[in-house]
Amino acid sequence: MKIDLLYEQIPKPHDERSEYRAYWEAIEQIELADRMGFSTAWAVEHHFLTEFAHSSAPEVFLAAVAQRTQRIRVGHAVTVLPYPFNHPIHVAERIGALDIVSNGHVEFGTGRSSAYEQEGFEVAPDETREMWQEALEIIPRMWSTEEFSHEGKYFRIPRRNVVPKPIQKPHPPIWVAATSPESWEIAGRNGIGVLGMTLFVSVPQIAERVQVYKRALVGCRPAGAFVNEQTSVFTVVHCADSADAAVRDFGTQGAVDYLTYAFKVFSGGLSREATTGAPWRPTKELTQAYPLLPKMMRGEVTYEELDAADMVIVGDVAKCVRKLERYAQTGVDRVLCLMQFGRIPHANVLRSIELFGEHVIPRFVS
Repeated sequence: MKIDLLYEQIPKPHDERSEYRAYWEAIEQIELADRMGFSTAWAVEHHFLTEFAHSSAPEVFLAAVAQRTQRIRVGHAVTVLPYPFNHPIHVAERIGALDIVSNGHVEFGTGRSSAYEQEGFEVAPDETREMWQEALEIIPRMWSTEEFSHEGKYFRIPRRNVVPKPIQKPHPPIWVAATSPESWEIAGRNGIGVLGMTLFVSVPQIAERVQVYKRALVGCRPAGAFVNEQTSVFTVVHCADSADAAVRDFGTQGAVDYLTYAFKVFSGGLSREATTGAPWRPTKELTQAYPLLPKMMRGEVTYEELDAADMVIVGDVAKCVRKLERYAQTGVDRVLCLMQFGRIPHANVLRSIELFGEHVIPRFVS
């Protein structure tokens, strides 16, 4: 099982240097991760999420990362494909350029974004999956031919040569963010990798989704030129020299805060609050599906409850290894670790990465 890093968050409170510090600290962290044996550094495209993510141009950040690292791959996860977030020509061009400047180290992740972000770009919510599917199928064709044209429902492109081309042949591996069981099946049918989550998903549920994905791969119609049959999940991770140190580093409280806000984003709650001006109240269906949700919305959920459900990984080396072993047993190929989160000081994030490289990664990566 490969161990990766993922970047997206800048929590409040902010000051005029918050973004500057977060970007440059992330680059320093990835430089260390490159030396410590992490496989890929992923950056997520988000918009308007001031407590959650200030990562609106991952290709710029990842290009800088690529100039300061040697081995680690760079994952653009996700590139939001519905229009007018991004036109597929622009996506093909930017990923092609990023693959060149990274010396062929790009992993190409895709997704549809959240309702709150879609509304800001006037994206039709009911059409995002169809838009994503159409863009997903034509971008690899732009990379593989000099005489590309397309007539579809959402995109009509006359004969053009889309440049630059990626240097990975036939093209970089393709992935999709999966926030629901249905997304895992759709990924399998398209023959692309899965970027899943542990957000309110138990370890047994992850194992079930891996099996759904693998069944869908049988007889799949690959969106690209080859099948990328990898699965992954991401979670918040902080490794410290002791359990007490992990708490002092704000790892446990940061995990609670992150999951609370993240669920509001991905469930559509942030969008409903912006529209109605009233506090979001989850539906009966959501509370039945996620029993911890009502407590979380009241600010009463504890780290211990999240920890017991294996939704977070915070602790010393031994605990982190135990948690990752449970993920490995589900059959996932990668775990994406969000280590720069909450109020954890930069020096302590570096120590977490160092501990992983020295003691955790060797247990999983041969």
